[in-house]
Amino acid sequence: MEILFQDAHLIAVNKPGGLAVQADKTGDPFLLDRMVELLPQDRSLALPHRLDRPVSGVVLVTRTPEALAAMNALFAARAVAKTYWAIVPGTPLAAGTWEHRLVHDTHHHKARIVEDAAIDLSRTAFKRLAMGDRYALLELIPDAGRFHQLRAQCAVAGFPIKGDVKYGARRGEKDRTIALHARSLSFRHPFTGAAILLQAAPPSSPLWSALVNMCPAPSVDAP
Repeated sequence: MEILFQDAHLIAVNKPGGLAVQADKTGDPFLLDRMVELLPQDRSLALPHRLDRPVSGVVLVTRTPEALAAMNALFAARAVAKTYWAIVPGTPLAAGTWEHRLVHDTHHHKARIVEDAAIDLSRTAFKRLAMGDRYALLELIPDAGRFHQLRAQCAVAGFPIKGDVKYGARRGEKDRTIALHARSLSFRHPFTGAAILLQAAPPSSPLWSALVNMCPAPSVDAP
């Protein structure tokens, strides 16, 4: 598990797909547990945000209660910019924005699209970074972090994320991951005021590598 950044307040890692961020009913190892092993002197490690278990990429961990409160405030104020990469089948448009009203179906543990005007719209800007024979690499920038927002919106647009059988992918991956990667987080450090950009390299599988290598250099390097 690669460490991307650390100081006295924060530590960021590139979480592999398939690793839960916190304890769940499976009893499997989880990210916070591994962090405690790496940093036994830190007794206040906490998560100001989450990634789904099958998703890879940037996870930020706070090291003090003060840092947790500060980062919770930044996430709540939508002052943390998030960029994701996803591999999807078919030929999506070059760019655009998806807008849907999402609700959390707790019974099926899924996000559902509804037409209820009382529900706020969830927006995700997308850009096609690369196009292969069967799959495309998309950059996804959500306006918020609603439950399964990207997974549901890709699916309803007709491009379910590779491996995401919960949302309509034709088949799952052997390692039970999905081809969704939290590429970057950017924000102002709550204590120093410095501009922080955290970027995580995508998985090294042949398909990921092939599509990323097709990207023009400026697109790959952009946050």
